[in-house]
Amino acid sequence: MSEIKSYRDLKIWLDAMTLVEGCYLFTKIFPRDEMYGLTSQIRRASVSVPANIAEGYGRDSTGSYVQFLKVAQGSLKELETHLILSQRLKLGSFDIAEQLLGQADRIGRMLRALVRSLQTSNER
Repeated sequence: MSEIKSYRDLKIWLDAMTLVEGCYLFTKIFPRDEMYGLTSQIRRASVSVPANIAEGYGRDSTGSYVQFLKVAQGSLKELETHLILSQRLKLGSFDIAEQLLGQADRIGRMLRALVRSLQTSNER
């Protein structure tokens, strides 16, 4: 396993960035009248996940880092809701939305594990 020198070395951040790319491609085919609706919401929520992971990593305390990871979890749940809504409204490919939801689920599990790990190590 390689040494972690930056948030950019974290698998969770790399996976979240891949999710953002997928969300941008997914929403690219949305109707133009959704530009300021679901397109914007999906993109904003997806970008918030790796941004909060990075911001928390740069904080001085474990408690602050955990708080930013929890914000990232909230953004992930918001993103999942928008993706499900896009499926219900038939705005994009159902299958691509399912793939993105699968990625979001995996990232959510990683976030929960990282939070638990940081909280456990902070208690020592």
